[in-house]
Parts: sequence; structure tokens; C-alpha cells
Amino acid sequence: MDFVINIKQKVLQALQKIGVSLKLEDIVIETSKDPLHGEYATNVAMQLARTLKTAPQTIAEKIVANLDPDVFSKVEIAGPGFINFFMKPEDLSDIIQKIIHAGKKYGSSDIGKGQTVNVEFVSANPTGALHLGHARGAALGDVIARLLQKAGFKVTKEFYVNDAGAQIDNLGKSIYARYLQAFDVSSDLPKDGYYGADIIEIAQSIKEEVGAKYVSSYDEAFFKAQGIKRELQRIRMDLEYFRVNFDVYSHETSIRTTDKIKRVFEKLGPYVYQQNGATFLKTSTFGDDKDRVVIKSDGSYTYFLPDIVYHLDKAERNHRYLIDILGADHHGYISRMQAALSMLGFPSDTLTVEILQMVRLIKDGQELKMSKRTGVGVTLRELCDEVGVDATRYFFVARAASSHLDFDMDLAVTTSNANPVYYAQYAHARLSSLLSAGADIGIDEAGIGLSTDEEKLLLRHLASFGSEISDAAISKAPYKITNYVQKLATLTHSFYTICRVVDKENISLSQARLGLVKASQIVLANALELLGVSAPTRM
Repeated sequence: MDFVINIKQKVLQALQKIGVSLKLEDIVIETSKDPLHGEYATNVAMQLARTLKTAPQTIAEKIVANLDPDVFSKVEIAGPGFINFFMKPEDLSDIIQKIIHAGKKYGSSDIGKGQTVNVEFVSANPTGALHLGHARGAALGDVIARLLQKAGFKVTKEFYVNDAGAQIDNLGKSIYARYLQAFDVSSDLPKDGYYGADIIEIAQSIKEEVGAKYVSSYDEAFFKAQGIKRELQRIRMDLEYFRVNFDVYSHETSIRTTDKIKRVFEKLGPYVYQQNGATFLKTSTFGDDKDRVVIKSDGSYTYFLPDIVYHLDKAERNHRYLIDILGADHHGYISRMQAALSMLGFPSDTLTVEILQMVRLIKDGQELKMSKRTGVGVTLRELCDEVGVDATRYFFVARAASSHLDFDMDLAVTTSNANPVYYAQYAHARLSSLLSAGADIGIDEAGIGLSTDEEKLLLRHLASFGSEISDAAISKAPYKITNYVQKLATLTHSFYTICRVVDKENISLSQARLGLVKASQIVLANALELLGVSAPTRM
């Protein structure tokens, strides 16, 4: 079992013995920076002091008194109420064997066993190439899904195709205008039309396939369908290139049916009322700042209504939890949708919404502007071609979704330790090289003789991998894994710089250190896999 998760469970059991209720994820265990203070520490006593109205030192003493004494070599209380845990040397050494035997499965847990999650992300309008906001959402959503799967959840990755509404009307008209222009027929694009090169390419393809069949009249259904089909195909190809695949593609047109909307209103019954000719939902009853219109006075739907139908559809497909990854302009959306799901009878924790902040591309110290509709913006595909898929994915998840991101394109292609992707991949390649150099010596999985501070720090970090994954999965925070990777790369660098790994004059120590190298390589590769980043053996 992962050391950190094990410590959390032991602390939780001790708290239960003294009558304190706390969730496992609320207990924070940190790796000690100073070996004199043990391997791990927690400040849970200080966290509980205000709630329990008791001195943290007293709480810490009660926790320690109720801990299983056979688990640790020693437990100490330090400062105002920190609890320091000293692991048994044999337990720390055993981690190498556990990692090597588990291989790709190392870091997995069952905290999500039996629980189903739907992660909806990207969901770009099929009206053009994916822009940087979509790209960040694609990376974030995909890594969150990978983390949840590693933590034992059953995950469905879903893309919602917005194939209805004004933007699709404009798509069809834009393609038709370009189609006419392909026959030298003068035609203006609609006011809110799409001007990208992709529209011209689609129109040209239609011309080649059907000739002048539609020059005399606009077939709205045909041009809209062609636009949706071809744009969605391009989007899917770009996402696959970005190593993002979806389990389900849902279409708005299949959601916006009369029967489904009628059924939603039947379920929402008591919370629906009429005012000034419009239909409202009492979302304020469930925490929204005001009630929301679902049908306008002219009889048309607001976007909120089909979204309610869609979320009901997702929840009824046996998904206990729903996660939406949305753009920065959706802050007001969260409370109203959570209110709607509560009205429909779902638990208050059913829906989580992650809001993505804006991305700026920086090149040569200057911002690269972008604009999809004018056809001059930088797309996901172009960015990947410029800096690589590995760097693009890594950079997009290396900061919290709630933080604005300046994507330094020059840094992303730098072959130096300043580039976090290069730094991590080089560490993996270096570990692979050490294993090759010591192939004739062999590996000792027992970890006997690993006594330097560098070796102990590395072992402790490897031991915490599972808890880092669980924490990142529950908090939907992929940046915690990039932080883990950077620290692992730093610790491995310190280890193989200070400790001579392959020493033919000391075979037993070399074998133990090669075991540590192998374990480190496995964990680093597993971490990079969670990020969707390659782990090269040579650089």
C-alpha cells in the first residue's frame, strides 16, 4: 500500500477513536524536508484546533496515543502540533520491490471503485479548427480522465456537439457563399459568418462532388450537414493527433427533441412558473442568484433548457458524477446548472465545473494574437506542429485551470533544464542509460545499503506516487502531477550526480542502486503516461 494513504488511514482511525469525523482527503500528509523530522508529517491537529476548540498540541497527543504502534518506527510531536512519522527502514526499502513488481500498475488505487464519472470537455462548435482554449481544455480534460481511471473510477469521456442554433445557420450560409464564389458568382458571407480557409476548402470539395447543383438555390439542410460533418471530422483528427480520444459524441440535435424537453418539464413541475410571457425556473431556491428563463416570450428556448436536458441525459446514463470543463465565460453557468440538477432529484455533489482561464501564446517575447473567424489564429494543430505534442500537453496542464496561462513557445522547444518537459524526459532517458550501463551487474530489489540522504529522499518520493494520483484525481488538478514529475526529475538528478550508481568495485551497492534507478524509471514513465507525454529512452 502507498505509504501516504496508509498514514492517512491510520490517522483517520485514530481520530475516529477520539470521536472526530473527517474525510480521508482532508488529511494532508507532507514529505519531510529534513530526515531528522522523519519521513512524513501532518498538521491535522492544527487544522482541527478551531473546530474542536482545543489546543493543537493536545489534539496531536490524543492522535498519537491512538495510532497503531506497529506501523511506524517512531512518531513525534513537534512545534505547535505537527506530527512527524518515522518509517521502518525495511518498509522504505520494500518500496523498490513493490514498484518493480507492479510496473505500469504502480500508483493505481481503488478509491473510486464502483463509482462512475462522466467527463465532458472540448465540446467545440463544429465551425472551425480548435483554438487555444479548446486545446487547454482538451489536455486538462484528458488528464483528469486518466487520473480518475488510475484512481479506480469508471470514466466516460464525452464531447457535446453543438450542431444546432445560430452558429450552425451561419456555418451553412458561409459555406454556400464560398461555394457560389467557387463558380465566380458574387456572394457575401453573412455578418457573423466564418472566414477561415477551412470554409473555402469545404466549399471546394462540395463543388468537386456535386458540381453546380446548388448554384441556383440554397439547400440549407445540405450545407449545414456538410459543414458539421466535415468540421467535426477535422476536429476529431486533430484531437487524435493530440492523443485525445472520446468514448461518446453526443449531438445537441438529438437532445433538443420535443419529447425530451416535455419530460424535463414534467420532472421540474413545481419549480416552473410563467412571468411576462416567459417561462422561468426557480433556480434561486437552490442557491442561484436569481431565477432563470428557459423559454423566452417569443417561444424560443434559451441555451439553458437544452443544457438541462443534456445533463439529465448524462446523469441518467448511470453516471454518479458529472464533470464539465468549460471556458472562462461560463462562471455564471455553474450555480444554475447545479440548481437544475438538484430540482431533478440528484445529489448536490453530482456536478463539478472546472473553468478554464485564458491562454496567451508568447513568442520572441511578444504575444501572438489569434482569431479563428478571420483565419489568422494559431490552432491546436499548428501549435503542436511548432513545439510538439509532448510540450503542448505538458504546458497546458502545468498550471491550475483557474490560472491564466502564458504559453512560452520558445521555452517549449528549448533543449535545456529550463524547459520542464525536456527536464523530465531527459531524466527518464538518463535513468534508462544507467540501466543499460549496469545491465551486466543486475538489479537488487531489496534496497539494502541505500543510506544516503539522496537515496532516502528519492525513495520517499517514489512511495508517495499513489497518494499524489489520488489527490490530483479527487481535486481535478493535473498540475499536481507535473509538480510531482519535476520534483522526481530533480531528486533523480541529485541521486545519480552524488551517488555512483555503477561501481564494479562494490557490486552489492551497485545492484541496490540500480534497483532504485529501475523503480524511479517506472514511476517517472507512469507519471508521464498520465500526462499523455512520451518517455524516451534516448535523447
